Amino acid sequence: MQKHSKNTYNWTNTKKLPINIFTQDIKFTLKNKTAVRAWLTTVAKKEGATIEELNYIFCSDNYLLELNKKHLNHNTLTDIITFDNSVHSPQSIVHSQKAYNPKLQTTDYGLPTLSGDIFISIERVKENAKQYNVPFENELHRVMVHGLLHLLGYKDKKPADKAQMTGKEDFYLKKVRGR
Repeated sequence: MQKHSKNTYNWTNTKKLPINIFTQDIKFTLKNKTAVRAWLTTVAKKEGATIEELNYIFCSDNYLLELNKKHLNHNTLTDIITFDNSVHSPQSIVHSQKAYNPKLQTTDYGLPTLSGDIFISIERVKENAKQYNVPFENELHRVMVHGLLHLLGYKDKKPADKAQMTGKEDFYLKKVRGR
């Protein structure tokens, strides 16, 4: 019989955080994790959704390039790839913007719930920040909210969609900075 220490962790009293931060093949630490998680949670709520589970995986260009080739058949570098793991629900609409995403599952409260994996190349974010002459943290937050907006149903392939996406990014970036 195994003896248990009186310092045994009680798993039943833990609340799982819905936003997880991971790294893959790089060393990187997200600054102000708690504040960033709260900000992203607020973005989802403002858009009329809740987060069931959202995994941000920070990685290298090479790692993201391999994912891009394998899953999207694109042989190009990118700063982000978002995988939507939300359960399908044809009733789900993000009411605040009338954006439709049939993959969103609704909660008991009627709010769509989001679940997804968002892979971000830290190398690309650094290059983008340099290219656009913005601080690294600003660009990182932009890319993080960009992935969340995709899960909420926003698109960015057409010029009008891209303009809407950029407008949303700008709006929420001002909120994270308290401007």
